[in-house]
Amino acid sequence: MNKRLRTGAIATAGVAAVAAAAILLPNANASTDQPAAPKTLSAHSATQLATSLKADLGDQSAGWYLDSSNGHLVMNVLSEDDAASVTAKGAVAKVVHNSMTALKSGAKTLRETAAVPGTAWAIDPKTNKIVVTADRTVTGAKMATLSKATKGMGEGMVTVKRSQGEFKRYDGGDAGSAAGGAAGSGAGGAGDAAGGAGDAAGGAGDAAGGAGDAAGGAGDGGGGAGDGGQAAGPIGGSAIFGGNARCSLGFNVTVKGAPAFLTAGHCGNDSKTWTADQGGSQPLGTVADSKFPKTDFALVTYDDTAAKPQSAVDLGNGSTQEITKAAEAAVGMKVQRSGSTTGLHDGTVTGLDATVNYGNGDIVNGLIQTDVCAEPGDSGGAMFSDDSAVGLTSGGSGDCTAGGETFFQPVTDALKATGAEIGAGGGDAGAGGGDNGAADGNGAGGGNAAGGGNAASGGAGNAGAGNAGAGNAGAGNAGAGAGDPGAGAEDPGTGAQDPGAGAQDPGAGAQDPGAGGGDVLN
Repeated sequence: MNKRLRTGAIATAGVAAVAAAAILLPNANASTDQPAAPKTLSAHSATQLATSLKADLGDQSAGWYLDSSNGHLVMNVLSEDDAASVTAKGAVAKVVHNSMTALKSGAKTLRETAAVPGTAWAIDPKTNKIVVTADRTVTGAKMATLSKATKGMGEGMVTVKRSQGEFKRYDGGDAGSAAGGAAGSGAGGAGDAAGGAGDAAGGAGDAAGGAGDAAGGAGDGGGGAGDGGQAAGPIGGSAIFGGNARCSLGFNVTVKGAPAFLTAGHCGNDSKTWTADQGGSQPLGTVADSKFPKTDFALVTYDDTAAKPQSAVDLGNGSTQEITKAAEAAVGMKVQRSGSTTGLHDGTVTGLDATVNYGNGDIVNGLIQTDVCAEPGDSGGAMFSDDSAVGLTSGGSGDCTAGGETFFQPVTDALKATGAEIGAGGGDAGAGGGDNGAADGNGAGGGNAAGGGNAASGGAGNAGAGNAGAGNAGAGNAGAGAGDPGAGAEDPGTGAQDPGAGAQDPGAGAQDPGAGGGDVLN
């Protein structure tokens, strides 16, 4: 009896142990298999993590993008095993069919077999396909050529869509009409700035918005970039003029310590010399390097080797955004663009490694595709994300009324090719608000208002002290480093001969793009 009791007790204990194990094991497995929560990342941090993951995945990489709604990095992978390793490092894994190697091979096939004017294509990691866009000119035989090439690649590799606009570089058109929207946005409500004499900058008595608010409400004038300060000299988005062409400045840079700026390559091909005014009386610089087509960037060195232009972008409301570095674009990245025609607009990066065929043999590769609008005259202008330079405006379709696609030259490629660095030795010009801005108030290239005096001369503290009475309403650079916008200014309206004629854009510091209408825009 005792033996049977002992055996029964042992059996009962064994059953209890097994039951306990059955309860505990699933819980143990659940705790170890729980996936890590995706990290919330900035665009810069996401790029760093994606670069690391791409190196780990090798040829199994299939692209990545930012989910801007929650700050997550989405990494495309080809297997569940790769998905697990990606998830463990804080990214969201998405198993897809096409590798990045296959997508790039498909893009090469399109370049070789479907070089049709009016087409563009880019790799879209969100759909894991090559997205081909055909503009309204692609019909008949051209459409047949494109269809044959894309059908041969299979539906799983490529998608074709139509654009209502026409792909073009942002040049051509009438100077007065094309510049109309921009002048007002840069001037802080300059009224009919592009309309011509008499009304620019608010009229003779109120040049640049009145004596107390010279330069469209300079306010804190030379306050630091991004804190509402007015820029000293041309900055990203400012109008630049070369021959019969008008473009926009991209980013101020330095090359071996010398000041320079980046703009579009097709602008650099238009003219070898560039000025801050349409009449050519305010020289800026000379083209040192210009590449178009294939790529689209130009490097212009400032004629004044002592110039210290601000490393900033015009926000179109009397304030600026300081630019401290360059960044690679990422699909899903939120960006802004500043140009001399349409001012400031924002949007999202929609594709990378884009090719666009503008026609006449002008085919550009390696571009950034976006849904940001642009118009003639915005060529070369700055695309940026916070304080990072991202792209230079190349071309696209549509306008800022109907919208469209716009393509940008990556800044990182332009910097690498030219040996330039972001900033111009005076990248913090104006920082600290009212501390005399850019040293001598002459900005980047001499800041001389077209009438002769130095805008903001006298220690760079007199925002309204440019020669507003000499035909330049607001004197363009009024506000450069201004601690007191009205200090020392006599009366910006007094003696104004014709504040509209040849007046610089009083808010943006850019030449009135409407004056002398009819010139070719870029």
